[in-house]
This record gives sequence, structure tokens and C-alpha cells, in this order.
Amino acid sequence: MAGQLVVSISGITDRTLGEVKEFCAALDGRKVPLSLLVAPRLKGGYRLESDPGTIGWLTGRRSGGDAVVLHGFDAAATKKLRGEFATLPAHEANLRLMGADRVLEHVGLRTRLFAAPGWTVSSGTALALPRNGFRLLVDLHGVTDLVTGRTARARVVGIGEGFVTEPWWCRTLVLSAERTARRGGIVRLAVTAKQLGKVGPRQAMLDAIDLALMHGCVPTVYRWGTATPATSAA
Repeated sequence: MAGQLVVSISGITDRTLGEVKEFCAALDGRKVPLSLLVAPRLKGGYRLESDPGTIGWLTGRRSGGDAVVLHGFDAAATKKLRGEFATLPAHEANLRLMGADRVLEHVGLRTRLFAAPGWTVSSGTALALPRNGFRLLVDLHGVTDLVTGRTARARVVGIGEGFVTEPWWCRTLVLSAERTARRGGIVRLAVTAKQLGKVGPRQAMLDAIDLALMHGCVPTVYRWGTATPATSAA
């Protein structure tokens, strides 16, 4: 069975959009769609609602086949070294999800997909997600259909946002992607937009993608309602 390839980008803002566009152009040439992880608020005072250029770009990309995935609500309020939804009780997770959902609906980017900031979710968050209409949960170890409760086990590897960025790790990421692709598994790659402005991390991502494609992985995006091989990416 052929494997799958899912590539995601987080931290997309007006400050990083140039690097993101260049990376997307490189993937468009390879016919690889992207999962775009979007948060209404980011550190440094960023507010998605006040960034019409990025909103328009995200809207166009989704129309072209990319996926928009909610990626938290307010990273600025998150404790250092902790993902925003990593330890929240259900009540607080519910309030943040409602707030984030409201913003994305307002800007025309509402989604039923959720990728945990820092790739970790609390049990309270897992309870709150389906109560707020979310159908898919993407975390460190897999992709869970919140309607059926089934999880496709596949570990994400990335550069930035909880993953280190040193050259040795970039090499490890490439090797991990090749190993998983060779076995016909799900290759899940993640990168922060900030890292795409650096030669080493950007090239590592492209090398990992090219190796996955060479081994026959089918490019796809995070989406609800499609069959996903229950294999490990580690």
C-alpha cells in the first residue's frame, strides 16, 4: 500500500507570508497541497482579523485545495514551553475554542479541523472539541476522527514549535521521512513559517518531501471523512 504525505505550516502572518508563498510555490510545482494551521492571535500582538492580506491569501489557498486547520486561540497567553491546550480543563478549553471559532467564522475561514498548538492536548480539550462541532483532532501521535473515535497512529516530525531547529535535527527529519515512506506509512511533516526563511530548515523540508514522493507517498491534507492508513510514522 502506498503511503501518504501531509505537510503543514504554522505561524503564518503578514511578516512571514513572503517566505510561505515561496515555499508554497515550490510545493505547487510538486503537486503537494498544504495544511495551513491558523490561530486568531499570536505572540507579538498579531491579530488575524487585522491582517486582510493574509486572510485573502488563506482563502485563496483553501479554494485551491489546501486545508485550513484551527491551531489554537491566543498563543500570547500561553505559558512558556507549554502548548496552549496542553493542560486546560474542559470548561476553559471550551471558552477558547468558542472564541477562536467565532474569529475564523467572522473572517470566512471557519474549519472543523483542530491541530493542537505544540501538538499536545489535554483530556479536557479532547472532550470540548466535539461539543464545539470539531470533527478532526491532529496531535503529536496521530489523527483522530472525533465522530467515530478512530485514530490513525502517525507521529508528526517538524522544525520549530516544539521541535528543535539545529542541523542535526534537520537531518533526522529527512531520514525519518524516508524511513516511513519506504514502509508505506503516513509521513507527517510540520514547519513554522519563521523557519522557512532559513536555508537549512527549508531545504530539509523539501528533501523530506522529495524522498516521500520518490517512495510513492500520495500527497494529501488533513481532512475529515476520508480513510487514512492506521500506520506509524515513527
